[in-house]
Order: sequence, then C-alpha cells, then structure tokens
Amino acid sequence: MTGPVPDVFDPRLYGQGIPHDRYRLLRDHHPVAWQEEPEVLGWPAGPGFWAVTRHADVVRALKDSATYSSCLGATQIRDPDPADLPFIRRMMLNQDPPHHRRLRTLVSRAFTPRRIDRFADVVRERARTLLAGAVDGARAGDGTCDLVARVTDEYALLNLTDLLGVPDTDRALLLHWTQRVIGYQDPDEAGTPTLGPDGKPLNPRSPSALRDMFDYAHALAAYKRRHPADDVLTALATDPELTAPELEMFFFLLVVAGNDTVRGAAPGGLSLLAQHPDAYARLCRGEAGFAGAVDELLRRHPPVLTFRRTAVQDTVLAGTRIRAGDKVVVLHASANHDERVFPDPFTLDLTRTPNPHVSFGDGPHVCLGAHFARLQLSALYEETCRALPPGRLQLAAPPGRLVSNFINGVKSLPVRVVGD
Repeated sequence: MTGPVPDVFDPRLYGQGIPHDRYRLLRDHHPVAWQEEPEVLGWPAGPGFWAVTRHADVVRALKDSATYSSCLGATQIRDPDPADLPFIRRMMLNQDPPHHRRLRTLVSRAFTPRRIDRFADVVRERARTLLAGAVDGARAGDGTCDLVARVTDEYALLNLTDLLGVPDTDRALLLHWTQRVIGYQDPDEAGTPTLGPDGKPLNPRSPSALRDMFDYAHALAAYKRRHPADDVLTALATDPELTAPELEMFFFLLVVAGNDTVRGAAPGGLSLLAQHPDAYARLCRGEAGFAGAVDELLRRHPPVLTFRRTAVQDTVLAGTRIRAGDKVVVLHASANHDERVFPDPFTLDLTRTPNPHVSFGDGPHVCLGAHFARLQLSALYEETCRALPPGRLQLAAPPGRLVSNFINGVKSLPVRVVGD
C-alpha cells in the first residue's frame, strides 16, 4: 500500500521547504500523478494537472514540444484568463517551434557569449565589494547579516542592469517588477492582490498589470536608438526584425527571468554551503572546481520549481494516459533528486559528474541565460570563500523561503560571521 497521492501543488508547502518526501513517494509509486488545483491564497481553483516527477519523464516532456506544448495554455500552472492568452503567447517562453525558433535566434544575437564574458571582471569585483560590506556591517553590529538583503539581491540586479543597459538609478524598478510578477503568491512579496473588475485577483502577467513595464521598455529602447551602447537593449532596440510587441515581451522575460534565476540560485547555493561545511572547505581549498560546484548547487537548489506544458494530443507518459488538453507540469527539484539518475542525491558532491540536472530546463526552451548565470554564481562562490573562509560561514537562523510553487525563492539568509 502506498497511501493517497500527496499534494505537491499548494504554494504554502514550499514556504516551509521543498517537499522531498512527497516527491520521493511520487517518483516511486505515481511518477505521473494527478493533482487537484483548489482555490488557495485568494486565487481561484483550476481543473487540475499531471505532476511529472522522474528525471527521464521530465526530460521527455521538455524535449517533445510536438506532444507537450508551451503555447496552448502557456507555461504557468494556473490557467491564464482566456482573453489574456493571445497576449501571453507573444512571449518566447510560451511558444513552440517553429515560431519559438525565430524569436530565440533574434535574442541570441544580443545575448552573445562575447558580450556576457566581458562582464566577468565587473561581476567579480561586485561580488567582492558586496561581501566585504556585508561582513563589515556584521562585525560592526551583532555579528550577523542577511546575505539576501546585503548581497544577493543587489548582486543579481546590478549584474542584470549592466548587461541590459538599464541605468543604475532605475534598478529598483526591476526589483519591483520581479517581486510583483514572481512573488504574487507570497503575501510578504506581493501584499494584497489587486482585484480586477470581476472581483478576482488580477493576474500579474496580464496586459494591464504590465503596462508600466512596457512603457518603460519603449522609452529605454528609444533612448538606446539615440545613444547606442554595447548592451542587450541596444541590440534589441536596433534589430529591424524585432517588432514593438516582441521587444516588450523580451524585456519582460529578461527582466523577470534574468533577475530571478540568480536571485533564487545564489542564496540557495550559499545556504547549502553553510549547511555542508566539509564540502565548503573542500571548495575553498581547491579540491573541487567552481564550475562543477555551481552545477551541483543548482541541482540541489534549482531556481525554478515547475513548468507547465499542455498535451497536444492523447498520449501516454510513464504508463499514464494523458488526454489532449490536459495540463502536464514538470517538477525540476524532483527530477534533480531522482535516485535513478543521481546516486546519493541528497549528498552535496561538488565534484559530481556527470550531472545532468534540469535546473536550466531542456529541449527548445533550455535557459538562454545559463552562461551568464553560471558566470555570476561561480564568481560569487569564489569571492565568498575569500571573504568568509571555511569555519566562518554559519547560518544564524533558517532561511526564509518564498511562498510559491513556481520559483524556489529565498527571501532571507541570516548568517553569523565568525572570526576576525
């Protein structure tokens, strides 16, 4: 007897931690499991979905866009308002090949490795400066500091504004938009939901909720055309093949996904290093490479928890019949801890190889900013080893987690700075 199928939908679960025990039960006994979608936190109920928990099935669903569509119902668990769906489908994330391929090619021209790599020295110096400020502040106070507030939020945001070409004076806008769009399930992040004319919470991804972001994107693009620079927004704004609506959606995608990937992964990785002092010491002594460490920390703490697809046709996945139109949701953190692929998945092995985690997705939608994210995370962990050598990085309290079944967010990371 395996008992009832556990709930892995409720966003409040993730505010306490990733429900690995539930994931394990699903992987072992219900690898494609039906999940109810009740009303929660003021958000309306939905029709339910299939939760996909094993690594092989997650990869299959992500790679097979002909069967599992990003476009039909977009990529969030909650169904969008039907009136908003045409708008949402304009985003590259919510398209299927061949239309998706055209947009990915356009943005790839702007997101070149050369453009990203030239930020390496700036990123490293930023990590060093922010960490030094956090350590000095802790020593001048009670010996503790919140690395999210003092380091990682600013780090992710400033790196992104540099890459995009957003003025430093406007970076608070990017954080505001990210919190509004990503943190909408968490009362601490989103506050009281804005209600639409029907009295229901307004989807933060609806056109009306994003108007201020789009107006800013157009104003910045116009400025870049007059004053071009070597940044992503200049490249997009001056691309003759890119339409104005496509520019809007690229800006939305880069601001929100580009910021929150590192904003979620960085404190998650630092928390794991603080909780595994032996592994941290080996990293700082050079017994593990930073590139491999980044991947292992991403495996254990993927920035994105779930992505939704919609079945294009009747199909079968892991022996389960799925009907055309059903929602199919892949669970990244479960796939990354699948014992069928990762020996001792809860051991933090910074030299693990191979490490085929799905934290950056797979298939046509594999994360376009993965190279930039890895560059930032590697520099941050290396500078942390210098600022807080082994024995000097300790958690002062459990990390504060985001209430979300989408983003694996860390809202606070209180650490105790030990020693001189």
